Amino acid sequence: PTEGSAIGYKVASVVEQMWDQEKQHLEKFNELIVDHRVRPTLLMPFWNVAGFVLGAGTALLGKEGAMACTVAVEESISQHYNNQIRMLMEEDPERHKELLAVLKKFRDEEMEHHDTGLAHDAEMAPAYSLLKNIIQAGCKAAIYISERI
Repeated sequence: PTEGSAIGYKVASVVEQMWDQEKQHLEKFNELIVDHRVRPTLLMPFWNVAGFVLGAGTALLGKEGAMACTVAVEESISQHYNNQIRMLMEEDPERHKELLAVLKKFRDEEMEHHDTGLAHDAEMAPAYSLLKNIIQAGCKAAIYISERI
């Protein structure tokens, strides 16, 4: 294999590992929704499509664009986890002990994905700061809307 294909394979492997963790997160949250009798947002089908379009669109910018998207999304999600953790800690940490453990584990994994994105040249993406800010604004809006619908 050429150097470029070896690098491409390495990045694909890293992305696949992150994707596997994300699927585990989704599976666990689907269980928690049932266990805690929580109604999921009605916008979930829309967010699934939007997430695919965002991922595919930034991937068109190359590896750096995909990694910039990863950094932006994972940073936003980690902040959301931190807000949820803080709220549960203030409410009743003993009562929410198991949920807190899940949230902290997933938050830490999201931050690993964030750091992986930085390690794989996210900041080299075209207009990185602008791209990151736009994606994060979209993430914050999605979280805000989803908490209400």
